[in-house]
Amino acid sequence: MNVLHQILHVVATVFVFLGAVPLIVAVVQFLLVGCQRFRHLYEDGPPCLPRTAVLVPAWNEAPVLASSVEALLAMRYPPDRLRVVVVDDASTDGTPTVMRELADHHPGRVVHLRRQDGGQGKAHTLNHGLAHVLGDDWAEAVLVMDADVVFDRDALLRMARHLADPGVGAVTAYIKEGSGGQGNYLTRSIAFEYITAQAAARRAQNALGAVACLAGGAQLHRRESLEAIGGRIDTSTLAEDTVTTFETQLTGRRVVFDGSATVLAEEPGDLAGLWKQRLRWARGNLQVTHRYRHLWFRPWKRREGDRLGSVLFGLIWFSLLWTPVLLTTSSASLLYLYFTDSDRSWQLFHWLWVVNLVCYLLILLMAAVVDPRTFRHCWREALLYPGLVSTTILLITAVPAVSLPLLENAGLLADDGSPQLLMIVVYAWLGLSLPLAWLAKLLTGTRLRRLAPVLLHLVGYGSLLAACLVAAWVQERQKAELTWDKTEKTGKVAAGR
Repeated sequence: MNVLHQILHVVATVFVFLGAVPLIVAVVQFLLVGCQRFRHLYEDGPPCLPRTAVLVPAWNEAPVLASSVEALLAMRYPPDRLRVVVVDDASTDGTPTVMRELADHHPGRVVHLRRQDGGQGKAHTLNHGLAHVLGDDWAEAVLVMDADVVFDRDALLRMARHLADPGVGAVTAYIKEGSGGQGNYLTRSIAFEYITAQAAARRAQNALGAVACLAGGAQLHRRESLEAIGGRIDTSTLAEDTVTTFETQLTGRRVVFDGSATVLAEEPGDLAGLWKQRLRWARGNLQVTHRYRHLWFRPWKRREGDRLGSVLFGLIWFSLLWTPVLLTTSSASLLYLYFTDSDRSWQLFHWLWVVNLVCYLLILLMAAVVDPRTFRHCWREALLYPGLVSTTILLITAVPAVSLPLLENAGLLADDGSPQLLMIVVYAWLGLSLPLAWLAKLLTGTRLRRLAPVLLHLVGYGSLLAACLVAAWVQERQKAELTWDKTEKTGKVAAGR
């Protein structure tokens, strides 16, 4: 029995530190950012100005279309080499009227395509536009974007330069949260998330030679690359952008992220809208994971130019996908050790959170370096990204010589080894924060909705994303209907420029 006890304690010890894996992998990605220079991605090369058709899927986008299209036409790009094709997915608002006015004002440069039977989702709408764009030989490249995004004036020039390399099949830009720090807690949290998930993570993926996803709102494709994958966008998943990214790389062409090409996007400013958006993304990633199950951690199976099967890329992908499992397993292991070996449990708990603290401080520092302008707007949300409770735990466990006497004086550490409720809650917090984040979302539709932001501040934005992953697993397990829920837009990004 003692041998079994020892084995269980060793296993539990390993599982405790699995809770730090997502942060450790995030730090590794930041460290890889500097390796981009060995890829020579931003060196000046021959000018590349392909004739580009901009494909804009639109369903009830009247509030944002005019400003988005005008911003596109105002970009620093030769006017005779740029056309904007808006695919109207049977809109029921003023979209047709807005488009008629734009087409009349910019004859030959703005095209309005209307689907009479819409509602099938973004991928079907894009395919309707691709059939038109690829139906003749004018377009040498296709820029796929969302109706609400606003491109920096030099964004397309910076993206197009990479197509001078015939080995590059597609390029994506840095999509930034567009409120410029003037939004609320959620939008500023999204701004910080995008520094880590795009500005850093995708630069790291450039260095690896395997990019996870072309941003849906800004992806430039070489015509030949689109034709190589069938000239159509996948309609069988909720992650058509990621499938396109993977398929492009599987044909032997590279995908590049250009962090200097920036695009502003309006992101959800309320919890219900954010949950709807991230649930769709999470379900899509689960579908992609299953679809490409033959690739993961199999570097020997990769084709020329494709590194999707590399071990490091797999760790990056699954450290995010399995975050709920890692956090819950870590908490469960701590609780087991607390009731069987309280001294060891405290030591492991202390070192787990010290590792988390070091990793998080590094992430904050590197985020401030990668995108200092955005970080200045969202540094408070960055500090509280793990939630008030987790931030407090990070600070307390960093200085045990001070915190332990305080806990003992408060009667939170029992001399006789009997369990204390607060200590149990603290040990279980990594796992407990997930259902509490889910509860915050559930409260948004009730009379207690004012408690939702309070609860979210306690558990943290990161816990909300992890809880959304759990909800995605549940929906996939139940084979819930695949619906492309559109995020409502108001046009505030363009108005604030």
